[in-house]
Amino acid sequence: MPRYLFGASLLALSLAAPLTAFAADPPANTPPASDPVVDPLVVTASRSGDATPIDLIGASVTVIDDQALQQRQTVVVSDVLRDVPGVAVSRTGAVGGLTEIRIRGAEANQTLVTIDGIKASDPFFDEYDFGTIIADPDARIEVLRGQQSALYGSDAIGGVISYTTLTGKEAPGIRVNAEGGSMGTYSGGARVAGVEGDVDYALSASGLHTDGFPTAVGGARNVGSDSAGVSAKLIWSPLDNLHITGVARYSYTDADTNDQGQDPSQPKTFGLTFDSPGAHYINDAFYGLVRAQLDSFDGHWTNAVSAQIADTQRTEFDVANTDAPFAGQPIVKIGGDRGMRYRESFESAYRFGDRDWKQTVTLAVDGEQNASRTTVSPFGGFLGEEHIDTYGLVGEYDLIWRDAASLMASVRHDWNNLFSDDTTYRVQASYRFDKGTRVHAAAGSGVKNPSFSDLFGFEDGRFMGNPNLQPEKSEGWEVGVDQTFLKGRLNVGATYFDNRLRDTITDSFATGVETEINLPGSSPQRGVELFADGQLTQEWRIDLAYTYLDAPQQREVILNGVDDPDFDGQAVRRAKDIASANLNWSPANLPITATLTVRYNGKQGDVAFTDPSFTPVLVDLKAFTLVNLNATWRLNDKIEVYGRIENLFDQGYQEVFSFQGAGRAGYAGVRLRF
Repeated sequence: MPRYLFGASLLALSLAAPLTAFAADPPANTPPASDPVVDPLVVTASRSGDATPIDLIGASVTVIDDQALQQRQTVVVSDVLRDVPGVAVSRTGAVGGLTEIRIRGAEANQTLVTIDGIKASDPFFDEYDFGTIIADPDARIEVLRGQQSALYGSDAIGGVISYTTLTGKEAPGIRVNAEGGSMGTYSGGARVAGVEGDVDYALSASGLHTDGFPTAVGGARNVGSDSAGVSAKLIWSPLDNLHITGVARYSYTDADTNDQGQDPSQPKTFGLTFDSPGAHYINDAFYGLVRAQLDSFDGHWTNAVSAQIADTQRTEFDVANTDAPFAGQPIVKIGGDRGMRYRESFESAYRFGDRDWKQTVTLAVDGEQNASRTTVSPFGGFLGEEHIDTYGLVGEYDLIWRDAASLMASVRHDWNNLFSDDTTYRVQASYRFDKGTRVHAAAGSGVKNPSFSDLFGFEDGRFMGNPNLQPEKSEGWEVGVDQTFLKGRLNVGATYFDNRLRDTITDSFATGVETEINLPGSSPQRGVELFADGQLTQEWRIDLAYTYLDAPQQREVILNGVDDPDFDGQAVRRAKDIASANLNWSPANLPITATLTVRYNGKQGDVAFTDPSFTPVLVDLKAFTLVNLNATWRLNDKIEVYGRIENLFDQGYQEVFSFQGAGRAGYAGVRLRF
């Protein structure tokens, strides 16, 4: 079946069941047909700090609110990101394994991730590992797609993922939840939030333990993990126009790992995952932010200053000699790194115009100082500290006309101390017609600076750095159309995007050791995103997404037994077809809800180091479909019990070569609200 027909069929089939409700008389508890769905507000699309309705943003953006997180019983944040158009997720084995998010074909380190406004990527590898975060009670996620470097600087080539815990005003009260189930898994969370006088507070904690499952094909060792996170957000408003925000967050992950290479017990294997007793990693991360905002002239002029820190440390443990039997060998530190990032910002936004012409001019200045070093290197890597400093200046103009049309333009210049400076831009526009049709378009450029590991390496003789690397650069555009149906309660849309990536940083084995180089030429990344979402009746809600992606990747691989130095096929770990469907049933007269989630990942490629030359071998990973089913029963206003089955049909699959995914699993839990 052609891919575009597959996407259209998915939308049609998923809509068919709930839409039958409109063939008969609507039930008494159905809201009036004229009640539209309220468009969510988005804060990541502008540096002004203003929240903008999603239908006035020219870029493609998806909001997963707290209600959706609860309806899908989200514990692992990366799982719910599979429901976002344009997003590909790959987890290395079990929960706690390296989890990468790729947007519109861009690499995982080309996605900017913020947590409560703090840039959260590991400063050493300059990438955020979603295996180190589990969901907090009362949170929301914004995924802004397309090049956003004109607003945020480096990393925002594919887009921006913003994870935010709700304030005390947004979600007051006490929340407690606990659950347990398959694979020796138990998790829980607690939150206390509210407003006392001029202080808004929200304190939360969450944790997860799982014994895991065998990730090695044919293996017997369960690969488990322990994760924990605590966060605090305080907003003090000593004056009506002065707001001081403080955020502190700590996360901890201790996750088992399995090695890839030569299994000592099976000499004929090479490059495959095998049971590795005792192998694991520990990741500690602290994030902090202080921000002060002063509103002047009745809110027309806002000035804000902020300072933030990210301090991450990762240590890997294994036997000293992975080519020998594990029995009798002590577990030692085999690798480690630490990175620190300090970031300061000043933002000044001035609003003017009238009810028909709302205009905002924003000026922002960013400074970022990164320090990083290898802490453990058994192969003699440099253990000293390295520094990368960048400074950026942003100018932005926003226009909203009669709450129906919008225009945004921004430009940014970055000064870098180790590589060339760069200027990026972004323009986007949206217009909504009276009949519920909206057209939107955007164009812009992005930049991704080399990471510490790219520039300086971390293992002499194995992973060597290249101090001459230049930033990766991207330019692209998108155009889309949305249409509302059912008196505004159902929104359906399609977007086409076309990007070009230049100066791609990739692995090179030309010198006999692995290093990084900038590739000549450019690589296209283009595709189509389809979505449909809406509250069809008071009882039925549906959320659908489909992505077709064409993203060739130039690299050296062994294909069908032949070394191809100029392979230019689909980029690895990015399927051409990805789709998801969520159907929620919440009957008004019954204390129950149920959600059916279907997630499809098409066939994709990966690289395997199964050749003794260490040249990567291109392999195919089969398509798979995962089905989850969950239900909730509200005992009263304060207590509800819930349960779910994940991978209902026990689908076998691999997201990363030679690492098995989880089989069927069941969980049950309780939520308390006060």
